[in-house]
Amino acid sequence: MKGIYCFAGHPVEIESVFPQIHELCAVYRSDGRPEYAVRTTRGDIDYEREKSNAESFFEGREPPCYSDAYLETLAVYRKLAECLLDEHILLFHGSAIAVDGIAYLFTAKSGTGKSTHTRLWREVFGPRAVMINDDKPLLKIGERGVTVYGTPWDGKHRLSGNISAPLKAVCILERGVRNRIFPISAREAWPMLLQQSNRPQKPDKLKKTIQMADALAHRVLLYRLYCNMSPDAVKTAWAGMNEGARK
Repeated sequence: MKGIYCFAGHPVEIESVFPQIHELCAVYRSDGRPEYAVRTTRGDIDYEREKSNAESFFEGREPPCYSDAYLETLAVYRKLAECLLDEHILLFHGSAIAVDGIAYLFTAKSGTGKSTHTRLWREVFGPRAVMINDDKPLLKIGERGVTVYGTPWDGKHRLSGNISAPLKAVCILERGVRNRIFPISAREAWPMLLQQSNRPQKPDKLKKTIQMADALAHRVLLYRLYCNMSPDAVKTAWAGMNEGARK
């Protein structure tokens, strides 16, 4: 099964075992000539299952019962992410939202509340706020800045759009009793930025990923936000990232 889809401005041909990946990517369908080709096999699906089971064992959880079709969507995105590294595009784990056309990316350890926080942004800002991607956006890292793109790999809440916006800031989210935000240095942000970047196993691809994560740290503003998951946390974050501006 084949189809051509455009991700972060680059047409990609996907050839799959199961049809579900084409349903997932339907709104990204393209008539453009593909620049890259991603093809999956049963071996790729088996690899994703082994990887998922190993992660569950390491974390002390029961292995999840994922379908082959779902695991194939992960295999496609992993291959796609490696292709797009050549275009200075990085797959990043976080929740990206745009307000008035400017994007903010929240990242944190799993379970901290990234999706809850960006849901509060949508409640506070209403139609001014648009979700770009709630789980795995793509970041195009240029000389003058970073653009964040939506993808169909958007988390359990399925929140994303086939849209893009200039990225103003990356904010590392942590739970706290009192809402407070402060700027941090590239050095302080670096461990989390690398951890949340997709890290390929191939040495040359991993080297590019490290270089791009470093570039990301120097192209956008960086913050750490302690918050209690209330609307006031949104106001604190917005003011801190916009030099004290009110919403």
